Amino acid sequence: MTATAPWTTRKPTALLVLADGTVIEGHGIGATGKVQAEVCFNTALTGYEEILTDPSYLGQIVTFTFPHIGNVGTNEEDIEDLTPAARHGAVGVIFKADITEPSNYRASSHLDAWLKSRGVIGLSGIDTRALTAWIRENGAPNAVIAHDPNGVFDVEALKAEARAWSGLEGLDLAKVASSGQSSVWNEKAWTWENGHTTLGEADAKYHIVCVDFGVKRNILRLFAGLDCKVTVVPATTSAEDILALNPDGVFLSNGPGDPAATGTYAVPTIQNLIQSEKPVFGICLGHQMLGLALGGTTEKMHQGHHGANHPVKDFTTGKVEIVSMNHGFAVDSKSLPESVEETHISLFDGTNCGLRLKGKPVFSVQHHPEASPGPQDSHYLFRRFINMVRETKGEPALAER
Repeated sequence: MTATAPWTTRKPTALLVLADGTVIEGHGIGATGKVQAEVCFNTALTGYEEILTDPSYLGQIVTFTFPHIGNVGTNEEDIEDLTPAARHGAVGVIFKADITEPSNYRASSHLDAWLKSRGVIGLSGIDTRALTAWIRENGAPNAVIAHDPNGVFDVEALKAEARAWSGLEGLDLAKVASSGQSSVWNEKAWTWENGHTTLGEADAKYHIVCVDFGVKRNILRLFAGLDCKVTVVPATTSAEDILALNPDGVFLSNGPGDPAATGTYAVPTIQNLIQSEKPVFGICLGHQMLGLALGGTTEKMHQGHHGANHPVKDFTTGKVEIVSMNHGFAVDSKSLPESVEETHISLFDGTNCGLRLKGKPVFSVQHHPEASPGPQDSHYLFRRFINMVRETKGEPALAER
């Protein structure tokens, strides 16, 4: 089957070719070329630059359900990947409407030029609602997205490439998304009055080591805002080397790919860190691998969770939060041993969104508390972690909210 947008007579300059042979024609944007990836959809209305630079999207093509993407342009302050020169993030994008000229005082470049600079291949002018409905019914498909300004494609070859791609299951992408060397982070969250400020060395009260599986900048900024010096280390760093840095706590970051694949080297490290009695906090991929380290299993989701309007219940407070999600794998709550308590669940489908190890300062969440859809419903989780650090130091707890 070949699908063409009914309202356009333009020659197709981009194709999305699914593994089942479906061909969707559209107008090419961004970089030229082709790439194999998994197609997902994201329901957020804002934050497209943060979404596209989130390393957790590595190996994926993001379909935006909101029709107008690009109208505020792009800027250097909203990039989320730690090493933008390496361009870790989504490899492809799909929009309903063409990109308009930017209309925002913070814009420094047009989205199309920005996509080209990052090597992201895009397609616009298609019925994104129909594609989203297809994914909901059939699951996130493997595909090839291709862009040629001349509209010349070997469709049969693209179909073969889409069928041949093995997909995200069994794929360790954390090594790709991780920073190649250790670094120190001290930038705080952006404010209207001052932009990004920095935490002075003398003002740092705590030392957190972040195991970087593809960390987002705003996570590190929130730690700095809580007076934490953050040392970022590569994904493959051993527990011995992490503990040699004498951290007050260890953070397991978000990241892309299959947690079971990354867990082959990360799970033993996490288990040793837990035995050290240091407070441990994980987000997204870090949450999934903590679940593996504690004896649970993970599973590939049908369509994943991608958006900024997901309701999650925190059983420790009894409250429901509106959170940002970006994951295609989940911890199987039925696999968790008695020593692990489920702390959060998705109210969309009941999947696990948080856990803690009973009697230990160890916990994690599946969603992204550093994002602001609620707008700050989940920021308390960072203070919860710092309170665990403070407890080990004999200091009084901070108010979580």
